[in-house]
This record gives sequence, C-alpha cells and structure tokens, in this order.
Amino acid sequence: MNENAKLRGALTQRAAIASVSMAVSLLGLKAWAAWQTGSVAMLGSLADTALDIVASLVTLFSVRLAAQPADDDHAYGHGKAEALAALFQTGIISASAVAIGWRGLSQIGESRAPESPELGIGVSVVAIIATIGLVSYQRYVVRKTGSVAIKADQVHYASDLVLNASVIFALILDSMLHMHGADPVFGIGIGFWLLWHAKDVASHAVGQLMDKEWPEDKRERFLAVARSHPELKGIHDFRTRSSGSHEFVQFHVWVDPMMTVLEAHRVMDEVEARLMQEFPGTEILIHPDPEGHSDPERGLVA
Repeated sequence: MNENAKLRGALTQRAAIASVSMAVSLLGLKAWAAWQTGSVAMLGSLADTALDIVASLVTLFSVRLAAQPADDDHAYGHGKAEALAALFQTGIISASAVAIGWRGLSQIGESRAPESPELGIGVSVVAIIATIGLVSYQRYVVRKTGSVAIKADQVHYASDLVLNASVIFALILDSMLHMHGADPVFGIGIGFWLLWHAKDVASHAVGQLMDKEWPEDKRERFLAVARSHPELKGIHDFRTRSSGSHEFVQFHVWVDPMMTVLEAHRVMDEVEARLMQEFPGTEILIHPDPEGHSDPERGLVA
C-alpha cells in the first residue's frame, strides 16, 4: 500500500472515531433533556443521535475495511465497503425520519407544551457547537480523501445542525411564545429534512456501486493533463470510476506507429508521472495503440 493510501486510511478512520465519540457523548445529554422536557422535537433529536451511533460505527468498520490493501480475492481493493456503509446510513436516516414524523403527527392538536424548555435549548446549543466542530473536520477529511462513507456521515451530521436549530425554535415558539403545536410541526419538518438528505446520500453511494463516471469537469481536467504530452496523437476508450476514496482510470492512447516498444513505454511513463502529480493516489492504466487504430466494439473516444 502506497503512502497516499495509508494517509487516506488514517484520516478516514480518525474522522469515523470522532463521529462515534461525539454521538455517544450527546446521547446521554439528549436523553436527559428529552425526559425532562417531553418535547417531540427533542425526542426526535435523541432518536437521531441514537441512530448516529449505529451509523457511525458502521462507517468506522467500513473505512477500516476500505483501507485494507488489495488481495487475491479483491484485486481492486475494498473501497466499495464505504458505498455499502453509505447505503446503510440511508436506511438509518430514513427510518429516523419516518419515526420522528409519525410522532409529530400523533401529537398535533395536543395543547400540552414541553416542560423546562430552557434545558432543551441549552442541550441543543451544546449539540450545535459540537456538531459544527465535527462537520468541519469531516469536510477537511473528505477534501483530502474523497471518502464516500465520511461524506455520507458528514451530510448526516450537517443535517443535525438544522435538526438542533429546529428544536430550539420549536421550544421557543411552543413554550415561551405559547404557539402551541409548533413542537410537533417542527418534528414533522425535521422528518422531511432527513428524508431529503437520505436521497442525496443514496444517489452518491449507488453511483459508486454502479461504477459511475467521474463528473465531467474532473474528466476534462484529467484529459487536459494527459493530452499535454507532445508525443500523444489522441486518447480513446477513456474510463473512470471511484471506489470509496480510491480512484481508477484507464484509457488508450494513439502514438506514432513507427515508435519502438521502448519509446512507447517511455512516453506512457511520462504521461503517468504528469497525471500522478495532478491526481495523486489514482490508479492509472494506459494502453498504447498505433495512430488511427480503434476497437469498434468499444467506441469510446475521449
């Protein structure tokens, strides 16, 4: 395993451990606040935090597995474990959303306001501060590694910022401004918010599992670097995919038909060296073809 892969593995595992640690810390605090206040919105926040622990543990397991080097049975590595973990998180988020929304619907029309709203507000403020710190760190890790599992975890915790802010507004409106019914309505809104984010997480994870191509702008940047070599006559059969934080690219290049094997090998090494500078850690496979040659069954010209 190269140094870039080791660094990515270490960063993703630290991010996953940080999310588990924070979720466990907030669970007890929110459980106490939900019991004291009886707030539906706070109960929803508690349920989400409990599920956060499960989701973050799965994420931790997946990034550790994804960091394992390729072996005889997994020649492309174990990166797709991260996409599977992201899909699991989608199920967790969706289940949480449905439960919170149902709880809110069942309490619409009740006039009882939550008790001790100051407690619920204080706990939510603490949760927001802790979550901002975690999400900032996760964004840094995602920028460095491209981890889909950490990205899913980051989206989940970013939605928690809205969830905790909603709890504060619900408690203020319901208990302090006597706008009864705000608490369950905010609980329903939180449920819909979580479902919306679950859709985004699922789309990204399925894209990796189905070997979706890189975004067009990233593909064009890659091709621009490859085409800059003066001895390449063209590029075709260009394919890209991602597997967790691992990136794979393969393509064919046209070279002068009179070029020797040794010269062609030199050109391929130079092209790969340039690409590795711009896209470190990417596994690149280049196949040389004599200029004008094409494989009709492929038909992918970059």
